[in-house]
Amino acid sequence: MRIDLTSRSALVTGSAQGIGYAIARGLADAGASVVLNGLTENEVDSAIQRLRTELPGAEVSGVVANVATSEGATALTTVVPAVDILVNNAGIYGQRDFFEAPDDEWLRMYEVNVMGGVRTARAYLQGMAQRGWGRVVFISSESALNVPVDMLHYATTKTANLTVSRGLAKRMAGTGVTVNAVLPGPTLSEGLQALLKEQQDESGLSMEEIAAAFVVAHRPTSLIRRAASMDEVANLVVYLSSPQASATTGAALRVDGGVVDTIA
Repeated sequence: MRIDLTSRSALVTGSAQGIGYAIARGLADAGASVVLNGLTENEVDSAIQRLRTELPGAEVSGVVANVATSEGATALTTVVPAVDILVNNAGIYGQRDFFEAPDDEWLRMYEVNVMGGVRTARAYLQGMAQRGWGRVVFISSESALNVPVDMLHYATTKTANLTVSRGLAKRMAGTGVTVNAVLPGPTLSEGLQALLKEQQDESGLSMEEIAAAFVVAHRPTSLIRRAASMDEVANLVVYLSSPQASATTGAALRVDGGVVDTIA
């Protein structure tokens, strides 16, 4: 299968690093013109330079905007008024016991992880429908289904991603626009590496080995017994963004290494 997105434009929110950057790179490698997004000019400029170095000739630009606010989302959509592919990746996470998480922490998690995607989808979906083609992917998490007790606020927002994506897929039925959600499991992103860096330094093991031990200890239902790479997550998103995925919509697709113990 050869995925060709040379005639398509894409926006990936929260793509200056991590899974978002890997998705942006994958889309650019398939030929799409890609808009990167981050919170600071330095991180966006650095990501653009990195992508151009890794993929010479890639058509890439960037916008500094915070989709967690209505003002930030408006700033983004003013600079980028239309796209063919929207990947709602911007998100935050954190561990906190339910009884210690105040209202403002819940609300911040919701603004970033849920409303960020709501705002961009509201801005771009009708244009996609008018043009008769579009792809929207929400990056959820296996935590939406396999709820971690120490991250209830995070898991709640990721379950909301599934509701929004499924509802929008139904709303866009018959328009040529598909809407799906991707549920990564433990992934060897910069965030996980930072979390495990001290353990790695003390053990002398590779980051991959330390991450595998973390998965076995904290996600014992994992079938691959390791963390996924960011590219493994990105590959699924690139496929869902392609013409080949035209019959896949309203789906919640897992790239979780089998962590979620269900066949449905």
